[in-house]
Order: sequence, then structure tokens, then C-alpha cells
Amino acid sequence: MDEVAQGVAFVDGRFRPVGEARISVLDMALTKGDSTYDVVHVWKGRFYRLDSHLDRFQASMNALRLDPGLTRRQIEDVLHECVSRAGLRDAYVSMTCTRGRTTVPGSRDIRNARNGFYAFAVPFVWITTPEQQEHGASLWISSRPRIAPESVDPAVKNYHWLDIQMAQFEAYDHDAQLVVLRDQSGGITEGAGYNIFAFVDDRWVTPKNGVLGGITRQSVIELLAEDGVALDEGHLSADAVLRATEVVVTSTAGGVMPVTEVNGRPVGSGRPGPHTRRLRDRYWARHGDDRWSTPVRPSRPMQLPEVFD
Repeated sequence: MDEVAQGVAFVDGRFRPVGEARISVLDMALTKGDSTYDVVHVWKGRFYRLDSHLDRFQASMNALRLDPGLTRRQIEDVLHECVSRAGLRDAYVSMTCTRGRTTVPGSRDIRNARNGFYAFAVPFVWITTPEQQEHGASLWISSRPRIAPESVDPAVKNYHWLDIQMAQFEAYDHDAQLVVLRDQSGGITEGAGYNIFAFVDDRWVTPKNGVLGGITRQSVIELLAEDGVALDEGHLSADAVLRATEVVVTSTAGGVMPVTEVNGRPVGSGRPGPHTRRLRDRYWARHGDDRWSTPVRPSRPMQLPEVFD
């Protein structure tokens, strides 16, 4: 397989096949988990809600006092260039800003760190594939609590995933594909890169606190408002999920994905329901709409800071 067809990365100011992309073992993204990132997707040659993802990435960097050394427009250009060079029509496109390495040998003063930036585009990533979505995924409600938002703000996209990773093993132990974690009070929060919605008592319910404000989540909220369907953003209990007639998880990596089994019990009829199917169809229909999507630009010379030449 052509190396470039597997994806293209931008690291240390240069584009290269994703398989050749490297960052230093001394970068605090590795040694301390100190970084933020965002992921946008390309579908049929068009970025979906790129501005929203760039807004969220900038807000996360501001919250963590990170500076990528690039302007917003330059980051946008890098993302387009990664996709264009890889020749991908459907892509998973990631951008990351790291704390980097300290410029003073032996110092642990993070104020001395020179922040880093990298990005890459690879073929589209599915949490559950379109084929799996036809019959729905299985989900486990973990007994492991999510990291408290007072400690690590989930609204700032991050790689503090050990709680999620261990919860995922718990799901596998119960033959479930997906997992969601609860907060300290027992309320449902989120899963491994996805938000959750449950259709219960004739309305959709989704957690409001302790979760990342997903871009796909926001799309679903907007679609429900357009259809005049009741939505409660607030507390979602495990009991409500277990008695819901429809459940979906939402993510850039897969869209609106049906869940048809929770903790070993069927959801509703055990098949994706009519509300879910409508949401999924309407979500993907947005991808060809100029209000929500923008075409990938052809490869072109880029104006970047001297350090990235």
C-alpha cells in the first residue's frame, strides 16, 4: 500500500507519510499527558464543521496556556494540506498542541517549555462501522467513575483516558463494544470519545455536565430543535438508559451511532429505532450543505513561520 495513502502528517514543520511521523520522547505530551487536541472529519471531499472544531481547539489551547506557534488560518491550511496530499475523500483529521520540551536542561519549570504542534490525516475512523450500525452496538455502563471535572476539565479535549481505558476493559469483559462512565453522584457522563443520548419518556436526554461539548452532539441538538423534538440536557441516570427505547452515541468518528443493547439487555425492540434512523440520516445529509461543510482545497504552497520552514 502506498505510504501516503495511509495518511499524511505535519510534524516539525514538514509534511511526511504518517508512518514516518515522530515526536520527542521528552515531550511533556508523553511524559506528563500535557497536551490538547481536536479531531474533524472529511466526508466525500468536504470538511464537516471545520470552524467549530478550530474554535474548540483554540479554546482548549487557551485554557491550558498553550501556543502552537501558528495562526488559526495556518492551522486550517495545514489540515487541508494533509488531506489533499494524502488524496483522501473520507478522512479522520487530527490536530494536537503539546507542552513540548523545556528549553532549560534539567528544569521542570513548565514556563520554560517550547510548545509543539502536529497534525495528521488518515482514512476515516469508525467507532462502529456503517455495517455495525445497521443492527446497533452493545454498551456497558461502567462501575468506574470518570475523573472529576474539578480536577481535569472534560470541556478541554485531552488524553487523560486511563479511567476510560480501564472502563473499556470492563466492557470487553462483559462482551460489550462501547462503554460510558458515571460521575461521583452516579450520573452518566461520556465514553471513549463519544457523547450519549437516550430516548426515554417521549424525549431525548443527554448529560450536560462532566462531558466534552461534542460537535456531533451539537449537531444532534440542532436537528432535534429543527424537528421540534423534546430534549433534556441535564442529568441522565443509569436507570433511564436501561429503560430507554432508543439510545445513540455521537462522535466525529462515526456520526450518530445506534446502541441496541445496554448491560446485556435489549434497547426497545433490539433494533435501531425510527428516531435514531431519522437523526442519522439527517446528520449525514448535512455534509453536503454549504452551511455546514467546506470542500478540501487542492494542495498549494503554504506561508508558515520561519521555524516551520
